[in-house]
Amino acid sequence: MSDLRPDEEFEAFLKDGRFMIQRSRSTGGFVYYPRVAEPGSGAQDLEWVQPSGEGVVYSATVVRNKLPTPDYNVALVELAEGPRVMSRVVGIDPGAVKIGLRVRARVDAIDGTPAVVFDPVQEGGA
Repeated sequence: MSDLRPDEEFEAFLKDGRFMIQRSRSTGGFVYYPRVAEPGSGAQDLEWVQPSGEGVVYSATVVRNKLPTPDYNVALVELAEGPRVMSRVVGIDPGAVKIGLRVRARVDAIDGTPAVVFDPVQEGGA
């Protein structure tokens, strides 16, 4: 995939059902959204790695729609690795998504396009 731009590589991973983020080989810093250089350090030695998928809701809001279109949430999730990812928490009522909710990432489709979404993690379970 080396002939692709970082955002194109990311999209190709999603189409393959894989959530990947970048990490600098020299600094160890994790990067999301895909870039050619690590913010802050400028390191250009980024490699693709699979994150743990674990995260915590940092911020969330509900997008209200007219019926029959269902409401949905937009959440900013802080990954265990550090970067924040804007996406949706699925599988629960949009209004139940609260700051501090533990979540786990997976690849699904939003409006027919592969995307990273998050499922709530049950306390005491997976």
